[in-house]
Amino acid sequence: MAQAHTAHDGSHGSYSAYLIGFVLAVILTVASFAAVMTHALSPGMALAALTVLAVVQIIVHLVFFLHLNTSSEQSWNLMCFIFAAATVVVIIGGTLFIMHDTAINMMSR
Repeated sequence: MAQAHTAHDGSHGSYSAYLIGFVLAVILTVASFAAVMTHALSPGMALAALTVLAVVQIIVHLVFFLHLNTSSEQSWNLMCFIFAAATVVVIIGGTLFIMHDTAINMMSR
């Protein structure tokens, strides 16, 4: 029978860190919702605001909940995350490029 892990691992956050992350995530979610529902911004500005708020929220989740940082213990995890993110960007970017290029070439005939 396996023993339960009782020692406090240094890579896990404290309750205050989780609480800070939760509060930041809620604030960013409410800000995103408000940016769209109040119609205070033009559609282009709303899209830009949503993009910025989404990127900030991704960073908040990575730092406060997944404990991804630049410490030496996390270097392999960070490297794997960067590789996975780059792979996703290349696949999605390549797909969008091929779809756009195909549409342009099909319209010319």
